[in-house]
Amino acid sequence: MTDKAYTLTIADPVIEVEKLDFYYGSSKALHDINLGFPRKQVTALIGPSGCGKSTLLRCFNRMNDLVDNTNVVGQIRLNGNDVYSRTTDVIELRRQVGMVFQKSNPFPKSIYENVIYGLRIAGVKSKQILDETVERSLKGAALWDEVKDRLHESALGMSGGQMQRLCIARAIAVNPEVILMDEPCSALDPKSTSRVEELIGELREDFTIIIVTHNMQQAARVSDYTAFLYEGFLVEFGVTKELFIKPRNKKTEDYITGRFG
Repeated sequence: MTDKAYTLTIADPVIEVEKLDFYYGSSKALHDINLGFPRKQVTALIGPSGCGKSTLLRCFNRMNDLVDNTNVVGQIRLNGNDVYSRTTDVIELRRQVGMVFQKSNPFPKSIYENVIYGLRIAGVKSKQILDETVERSLKGAALWDEVKDRLHESALGMSGGQMQRLCIARAIAVNPEVILMDEPCSALDPKSTSRVEELIGELREDFTIIIVTHNMQQAARVSDYTAFLYEGFLVEFGVTKELFIKPRNKKTEDYITGRFG
């Protein structure tokens, strides 16, 4: 693929990607990605399976470091600081750039302990701070009213939709700047999906959100900006409404109209 990607220039990006190549062993998964992510907006990453969406997402908080024999070429900057610099504190990076996975993954602990897990790791012991964080985070995840009377019960007794919102509460408890979401609704029923989508709309007031989704309708509903990837290349990046109504690249048009994918 040799066509030059169409991308908007973002004036004050929270994350900047410049000339990014990514390799699994000798296999190149991402090719010369250049992209800026707008602050306190929702950006959707779309494209067919295997196009590099989740790989790109996991670059932002270096989750790909956990995979053997990978290599990153190029730069990713968070507020101007090189994420892959040798001086980067990866633990602090993952506090600033939280993640919600495709499958909800609550710990086998109480709802309360799930929310404050990151604060416990950081050594916070003040009961007042912990209590306030639990309430703030669960309210932020639109879950407080549903669980406030059973905070010390196991999180594993929650419904699937509640578990996913608990994972969002756990992510926002440490007050990150960016929240990554890797297909957060793919395992949820329509009602739970709708609730999480509403929540994403509410969270954009305080956080920058980057979401990977296979669902074109979901991308159109929840995101302000959309990036379309194909075979590891960035094809097009723009305002969601414009990209879906009048894409500039024929391949983008073919994908969002269902001609392939």
